[in-house]
Amino acid sequence: MSSSLVEVYTAEAVVTGVQAESAELRDVLEAGDSLRLVQSRWTPLSPLPGGPEARRDMLAIDDIIAAVDADDIRQIIHANWHDVVLDAGPYRITGALPVLPGFDPGRALTRPGSTFLQLRDARMEIIDHPEAGQVERSTLLVNRYAVERVASDLILGFFFPAAQFETLQGVPAG
Repeated sequence: MSSSLVEVYTAEAVVTGVQAESAELRDVLEAGDSLRLVQSRWTPLSPLPGGPEARRDMLAIDDIIAAVDADDIRQIIHANWHDVVLDAGPYRITGALPVLPGFDPGRALTRPGSTFLQLRDARMEIIDHPEAGQVERSTLLVNRYAVERVASDLILGFFFPAAQFETLQGVPAG
């Protein structure tokens, strides 16, 4: 497999570059401590301390809020997709989250085994600057531990353990 172009969203910048490892992005995010990019390009959300030399090609996995692999076309099949609105760092992320058919959050004993969860039909915007516009991606990997607020039609505490929950209508869930 060849290295691919990726987009990485952190609290300080949007980073694009070519993934140095010749593995699936999802596998690198789940198995490693860091993601190494070559030919990276940083678009800071605000000026970086220390100027442009503060840019780096090695990103700690824990600093990654969301990521997109331009070459990853895998889709989760045999899933029910539920609309979610997530606040993670400076971003508001909307999309559809897959759960297994028959998933009952009140009786579920299984928890996601991965740090990054896939959303489809995802849209992202900067919470404090919606005038900056949105980016739309067919799939997006979201760091479930970076999510601070979730609005959904399901109670997804197993998926996002540190988040506050609401229903999509704005009524607190639970």
